[in-house]
Amino acid sequence: MNEEKALLAVEREVALLFRRGRARVAELSRRVHPQLEGTAYSMLAYIEQAGRVRVTDVGAHFAVGKATVSRQIKALEELGLVAREVDPLDRRSALVSLTEDGAARYLRVRAARMERYRELMETWPQADVECFAELLGRFNELAEEPGRN
Repeated sequence: MNEEKALLAVEREVALLFRRGRARVAELSRRVHPQLEGTAYSMLAYIEQAGRVRVTDVGAHFAVGKATVSRQIKALEELGLVAREVDPLDRRSALVSLTEDGAARYLRVRAARMERYRELMETWPQADVECFAELLGRFNELAEEPGRN
């Protein structure tokens, strides 16, 4: 396969992965709570990984404005999935973290998602799974560099 065909194949497969991913994350959000918006699962995942995180950092991570992230965090808060508190280091800022219920719901759905990955990749040698993870990580690092489209 020449370079152009290989890059077209990458473009096609990444586009398919993104389309499926958007649909899947919306489904996962609804599994956490039926009233959640499509992107909520990803936001809960980020907050769970961070532990306690500034609302502004959540917005920066997802490249959304203050109003958008505030609205999404408020919805998660109203459903009892996250708790907001004043940042003790900067009283003008707020920190969010998962509530006990939010963590339990998120972790239950994530466990089911991980089981699905195990099923999909059960015939792959462990070395292939590790290589795939490394290549995806390298690709994502490059894609996040400023000035890259």
